Amino acid sequence: MKDGQVIGLGLESSCDETSAAIVTEGRIILSNMINSQIELHSDYSGVVPEIASRAHLENINGLITSALEEAGMTFSDLDYVAATNRPGLIGSLLIALQSAKAISFTLNIPLIAINHLEAHLYAPFLEGRELEYPFIGLLISGGNTALYRVNGPGEMQLIGKTVDDAVGEAYDKVSKFLGLGYPGGPVIEKIARQAVKRKVFFPKILTDPDDRRFSYSGIKTAVINHIKSNPGDDIPEIVYSFQERALELLSRRLFTAARAEGIKKMVVAGGVAANGRLRDILNSEKRKDEEIIIPSPLLCTDNAAMIAGIGCQYFKRGLFDPLSSDVTAKV
Repeated sequence: MKDGQVIGLGLESSCDETSAAIVTEGRIILSNMINSQIELHSDYSGVVPEIASRAHLENINGLITSALEEAGMTFSDLDYVAATNRPGLIGSLLIALQSAKAISFTLNIPLIAINHLEAHLYAPFLEGRELEYPFIGLLISGGNTALYRVNGPGEMQLIGKTVDDAVGEAYDKVSKFLGLGYPGGPVIEKIARQAVKRKVFFPKILTDPDDRRFSYSGIKTAVINHIKSNPGDDIPEIVYSFQERALELLSRRLFTAARAEGIKKMVVAGGVAANGRLRDILNSEKRKDEEIIIPSPLLCTDNAAMIAGIGCQYFKRGLFDPLSSDVTAKV
């Protein structure tokens, strides 16, 4: 503790970003060091687990040192250390958690094992917003598409999820088929802006208004089949139509769930939340008494600040984890 402030170190290595961050009071980011592995995996159009875990191992110690230096802190200033332990790639998760265990044991400070999904939904509260419960959380990324009712730290009720592909996964697969590059989200968003006709010719997904499920395998297959049958069609028009349908489902499910639960505050987080078109759709659909909360693009991607941030909420409640804590691929 320094100047009466609770100081936490967060570590993240669940997939293809290695990150270390220092956060005070669970709200103020003093440093947030992130090493992306996009270049390592781009040739494979997806994350290769063995490559990812090796890169985490090579980078994490240096990132911890850099995070402390940028924050003007030393190990002796830390009150707790938090690390992602679920869900994610097993080999990758182990790097952050084992590093956190070593720090916890050596400094005799609490270890806090964090649910990566809950951390994403906490991310916007690192940017000056007041943390208020309950809220509806829409988590959207390459590995997750799910709706939660969040009642408090550690109190996440799953109320809707994908039955097949995650939305970010669908973006990646469509992009790979078209040869546009990896990751698919940013490149498809960019190319969709070039569309002129902007006609949405793919059908709506899961039209039952009471349904809370997501599904993206059908739209992905529809895009691929359309391209095979119409090889000369304009690519920007195709990806525009794909993106509109993909994002429309997210918006529809979010507002349907929030209104059914009687909750006005909605948090949208995860890598796909950085999509500018999604933000436009959500803001155009929300009612005057509803609030859409989305973190800045940097905090939409995997980062350790969100790990340290939600970790502070557990620290203040005395909810710590033993050194025997393990990682798991699922929540």
